[in-house]
Amino acid sequence: MLLIECPYCGPRPEIEFRCGGESHIERPGPQGEVTDEAWSDYLFYRGNPKGEHRERWFHAAGCRQWFNLKRDTVTHRIVEIYPMGETGSAEPTW
Repeated sequence: MLLIECPYCGPRPEIEFRCGGESHIERPGPQGEVTDEAWSDYLFYRGNPKGEHRERWFHAAGCRQWFNLKRDTVTHRIVEIYPMGETGSAEPTW
């Protein structure tokens, strides 16, 4: 089990959190000009890298706040945790 350092509550067990999927996904737009292909890519297709990956997490059984987490998908080592709206220490590599 992971021990996740909630930026608002401190260290908590993984069971208190819910993963919200890949972070830093930009919604296509403007609304009237989005193709069906661009919209389906936005809704259904996500990266599945081997290595560092940025995810959104929700502290469901605690403060109920969202935050971003950079995690290594091979070792599950948490590299960085940072608030929503920020990009972390380095830009995403994809």
